[in-house]
Amino acid sequence: MESYKYIARDPAGDRKEGFKQAAGVADVLAWLREQGLTPVSVNQVSENAGQTPKVSYRKRIKSADLAAFCWQVHTMVEGGIPVTTAIETIADDVENLQLRMILQQVVEKMHKGETFSSSISEFPKVFNRLACAMMLAGETGGNLAGALHRLATYFDSRDKLAKKVKGAMAYPIFVLSFIILIVIFIMAFIIPRFRIIFDQIGGELPAFTKAFMNFYDVISSNIVYIIGFCLLMVITVILVSKTKKGHYAFSKFALILPLMGKIFSQAFVSMFCRTMATLLAAGVSVLEVFDILSTMTNNDIIKNAVIRTKERIIEGSNISLSMAASGFFPGMVVKMIQVGEESGSLSNMLDRTADYYERKVDAAITTVMSLLEPVMIVTVGAIVLVVVLALYLPIFSMSNTAK
Repeated sequence: MESYKYIARDPAGDRKEGFKQAAGVADVLAWLREQGLTPVSVNQVSENAGQTPKVSYRKRIKSADLAAFCWQVHTMVEGGIPVTTAIETIADDVENLQLRMILQQVVEKMHKGETFSSSISEFPKVFNRLACAMMLAGETGGNLAGALHRLATYFDSRDKLAKKVKGAMAYPIFVLSFIILIVIFIMAFIIPRFRIIFDQIGGELPAFTKAFMNFYDVISSNIVYIIGFCLLMVITVILVSKTKKGHYAFSKFALILPLMGKIFSQAFVSMFCRTMATLLAAGVSVLEVFDILSTMTNNDIIKNAVIRTKERIIEGSNISLSMAASGFFPGMVVKMIQVGEESGSLSNMLDRTADYYERKVDAAITTVMSLLEPVMIVTVGAIVLVVVLALYLPIFSMSNTAK
């Protein structure tokens, strides 16, 4: 049996908290419901845990934090607790200090008469246009709990997809960094010692070893200039990427990048379909949906495709034909949206399309990993092989001469 701290609300909306011994969180939740209480949070605690909630001073507010917030507010609002009371209760137990302060300000604004959607819209770095639009639609349609449920699900899905893409990028970066560290170690500690040995032995070095040592001399004698050139290239790339033409060129390059370009485009298509389905289900207008979607990517190619699609919709075309004319969206996405428009189930079709492309992203990441792993291993092995051959060939030559 473990000890759990629970926070709940009774039918009158009063806060109740305490500790409960149970085999798991599910048992605590079931016990709370039996008591007629609405669960707010249930956390396992150690024997020496105090009553003061833990505070995290990190500034970044992650999708997981927002998803947890939406799930909690949804649970309490669905249980009949006023949204202001729900947010006030949750703010007291939020670990992220910045999010706690923002929620407290939101509560203050709501006490002054502002709506939930207008209150959170004043914090665009935390609650983006998508969240504000969904809350406004939920308030207007009288279904705030449903809007919170869809937003929480959206944040969870977006967080999982982002972690998959970051994981695909992290592996090659880690291995490349490892290779660079190996090369630096060899050049700084191994080769200089063998150079001393070769100078002491004297004699003619094998051609391969001589070429290797000459290459090493060129690198070591110009290392300052090489580092300076690399830094200059990095600064140039950053400055060029901030220009309009440069940013467009890098956006195009990102989509045609071998292996990773396909993952980026499929990940956006999945996010596009999921976001559009979430907004449409919440009652947001189509034009506002495309306004929000155009702000969800920094890639100029994709952003221009979304903007062109919106312009064609304004001109009177339907969504599927407008997307097909943009030249970016895959044929399957266009076909699924066409079926959704004709059948009146566009939101459901978009959700299914998002699920399909999430599976494609998973498959693409698996393929990238299976290709990169042997390539990286062979690369490391080749570097070590070249160094070993170059440094030990003179020793082999001496042993043959001695015989």
